[in-house]
Amino acid sequence: MIRAFQWDLARQVERLDWLLAQLPRYAAWGYQELYLHLEDAVEYPSLPGVARRDAYSYRQLARLVDAATRAGIKVVPIVNLLGHTQYLIKVPELRDLNELRAPDGSPLERGQICPLHPRTLEVAEKLLRDMAPFCTAGKVHVGLDESFHLGQHPQSRAEVAAIGLPAHFARYVGRLHALTEARGLRLGLWADMLALLPATIPLLPRGVIAYDWYYYPFAKKPKIELRNFTDYDLAPALRARGIEYWGCPMNGAFRYEPLPVFGERLDNIRAWWQRCHAVGAAGMLVTSWEAYRLAIETTTVVDAAAASLWLELDGAKKSNTVLLARGLEKVGRVIPNPPRLDPTASNRRVKDNAPYLDTAKALLAADAHAFSGYARWESNDRWDGTSDADALSIFEREEKKFAQLTAQDLPPPLAASVAWRRYLAQRDVFVRRAAAQVFAWRRAAAKNQPARFEGDPTAEITAFVAALAAGRTAARAMWKRTRNPKPRGQNETILAADERRLRAWRSWLGAVGKNPAHVWTASPVCGAWQLTFMVHNFAPALQKIVVQQQRTDGTWQDLGGRFTIEFRAAAARRRAAVTRPFSVPVATADAALRLAVRGLGQVAISGVIFTDGVRVLRAKGWRVGQKKILGRPAPRRGFPELNWTQNNDAVALSFPFSPAFR
Repeated sequence: MIRAFQWDLARQVERLDWLLAQLPRYAAWGYQELYLHLEDAVEYPSLPGVARRDAYSYRQLARLVDAATRAGIKVVPIVNLLGHTQYLIKVPELRDLNELRAPDGSPLERGQICPLHPRTLEVAEKLLRDMAPFCTAGKVHVGLDESFHLGQHPQSRAEVAAIGLPAHFARYVGRLHALTEARGLRLGLWADMLALLPATIPLLPRGVIAYDWYYYPFAKKPKIELRNFTDYDLAPALRARGIEYWGCPMNGAFRYEPLPVFGERLDNIRAWWQRCHAVGAAGMLVTSWEAYRLAIETTTVVDAAAASLWLELDGAKKSNTVLLARGLEKVGRVIPNPPRLDPTASNRRVKDNAPYLDTAKALLAADAHAFSGYARWESNDRWDGTSDADALSIFEREEKKFAQLTAQDLPPPLAASVAWRRYLAQRDVFVRRAAAQVFAWRRAAAKNQPARFEGDPTAEITAFVAALAAGRTAARAMWKRTRNPKPRGQNETILAADERRLRAWRSWLGAVGKNPAHVWTASPVCGAWQLTFMVHNFAPALQKIVVQQQRTDGTWQDLGGRFTIEFRAAAARRRAAVTRPFSVPVATADAALRLAVRGLGQVAISGVIFTDGVRVLRAKGWRVGQKKILGRPAPRRGFPELNWTQNNDAVALSFPFSPAFR
């Protein structure tokens, strides 16, 4: 079974010297192939308008591939040619490739390329021609995953109506296969579209390679998130068609996570390793995605830990603590100059060095406080989404935990990552304390009492300014270790937004000091009024909750929305018990509001209240503790229809309101 790893260079460009230094290490760990997810992060001589400003030059990519060859690692470029083709559509000259059209027929600015556009194969041929010299493994991966806009172009709709969506997709795969075959290359694609459209499999060209991916722990079979985490198994049908099957776990983080959830990543890799052996897979590819908000060295540790599965005879039986300790030992505590391993020694054992075990235990303990899911990430975008249901003690415990971790002697990339995670915990505490104080001041004002801050607001701000400075140091350290230090990283962009919100908070406090009545106005940490409720994600799929307010003309505008995805194993199951508070600011007490659900699946809502911090109004028709279900059960078959602007279900809210007493 081939062992492969992936670098997602499309999201952030890593320094070439750092990448080159890793290749001998990965070879020593027994990896045989490198997959490069590129999009517009590389120069395409045949399409000069595609590469972005910081892209690798053609010569630099050649250096990387040559170094991999010298290390004994073969390379497979990933050239997205259906979904995730915004890197092409962004180019004005290529925008007409878009599957999505405005009412007048013009191409939209975002979407994916149309399989039937007259220029699609021409563009695909140019991309493949440019990447062919770097396909040293004799294959090229064309993506095709998450192509949810498939069949929406007028030409596509006509073909789908005539032959069906599976055949429409299979025909496109066949045309791409002909292009790659003409260059002596095998074609690979992600298998999620095959799981959604299984009737495609008998129509595919023999000899293509299907890369099956799923990023949570599982027992024997992976699951489909869009279908409420139903099991599926593509291996038998692919084998019958003569299509090579690969399993693909993930090593890193989702979106805004500053650290991998190490235990769940290792569980996911272990599950795929066992499945790949059970079904006779041709290979296992440890993928990596969206590493721009973490230190990429943290994913390197996971890759090194995974290597124990094949470097040690009993590797699959090792605990996550031991595997992670092995990974830390392999890469070395300071990351450079790690010990070399003999990949031919299948029973190679790295000694259980106590410092590495202690570090592994600390990182696995941090999993309990993972900064995961859209509910946690909202504070990156706004500070006025907190509520009384957000138990402050939870965030104070997180802050304490990461304060303890920052005091430990950790390798530099881990130390910086933990310091950044500590800043996020400090911000959560600061914002929630500030919101609680606004409500406390309003209660005092309602009793004609002077507003008093529990503690010193100046001291709180001073402490948070220090936290911001430490967070900036950590974010800069995470970024510049492996990346060009001149650009500002995504975490630093978050810090800049937090600094703006802090200035707005200071300004609001100053206004309250001059005029106490200002306390009733919207603040950076809460609105004049706040709508709060609990979201029960009992049947996870792909849902989005939206709060809407009716305009005077009768139309509805979105006040706030949130995907329910948690990116945690506890929510990757058909029945879950995940409850999160949701809170949005509302400008006026007489606003006409409703709750809506979009996407796929159902959620339950409870505890709907509307408050200005003094008056607490409960929604009419909602009993205390009552849950109301919104949405429809996630479909068990068929291709998903995803329209994030269209409500699938909604419920109007009304509150008993009395005239203002202020």
